[in-house]
This record gives sequence, C-alpha cells and structure tokens, in this order.
Amino acid sequence: MTNANTRFNLIMVAGLAGGLAEVLWISLYSLLSNTGGMEIARQITATVIPSLTAHALAPVLGIVIHLMLSVLLAAGFCLLASRPIFRYFGRPGLLTGSCMMLAAVWKVNFFILLPVINPEFVNALPYAVTLVSKLLFGMAMATVLINGVENRMIKPHPA
Repeated sequence: MTNANTRFNLIMVAGLAGGLAEVLWISLYSLLSNTGGMEIARQITATVIPSLTAHALAPVLGIVIHLMLSVLLAAGFCLLASRPIFRYFGRPGLLTGSCMMLAAVWKVNFFILLPVINPEFVNALPYAVTLVSKLLFGMAMATVLINGVENRMIKPHPA
C-alpha cells in the first residue's frame, strides 16, 4: 500500500473515530437527560437537507451526514495543520492542536452558522454538552493520528 493510500485510510479512521466519539457522547447525554438523541440526528439532516427533515429516515441520514462531515473535518486538519504541529510540539501538541481546532469549529458552528441556518439545532442541547462533544472529537482524532505516526503508518516529517 502506498503512503498516500495509508494516509487516506488513517484520515478516514481519524474522522470516523472523532465522529463516533461525538455520537456516543450525545447518545449518553440523551439517555441520561431524556433528551431526544434521534431529534439531534434529525436536526443535522434539517440543517443540511431541510426538505428531508420530516422523512422517516432523517435521523439515520443525520448520522451519515455527521460522519461524512467528520471525515472532511479530519482531512482538513490533517492536510493543513497536523504535520507542522506534530513536528514542533509532538504528541501533546497534536492532541492540544486538534482540540483547539475543534473548539474553534464549535464556536463558528454554534455562534455564527447554526443560528442563521437552523436556530432550533442551537437550542437542542446545552452549549457545554456540544463543546464537550467537539473536544471528544479532537481527542479521538488525535489519538488515531498519533497512533498512525508512532506505528510509522505516516511519516511525521516530509522526506
């Protein structure tokens, strides 16, 4: 397998790990607080494809959309920031940098984009719960990336 294929696979796994960490956190919160987890997934669909909000499969589609966006987010982080952060700051820097990036994404989503696109989504969960969700994404993604570097799946420095 080429290094490009290995990097692509690692990015996919890192994004899915981050996305699934969020799904598990929101599911746990929903169970403990009697908040509708399926409604959160439906709101993801409502945000991206409003015409499908009332469809019976909207919650499932919301999870699929969330995981696709998670992979795109991991790809963006990997392509733009992971190498320089890892090179200069090592494992702790990669973990911190990924959490900082996800906190920035959370801030843009919940204070700029979502209030305009889908205000109902913003009010569905407390801000603290959604911020923890993004931080867990960052930790899961960084853990996968660090493991990939340490197992020489990707090279931490350009050749």
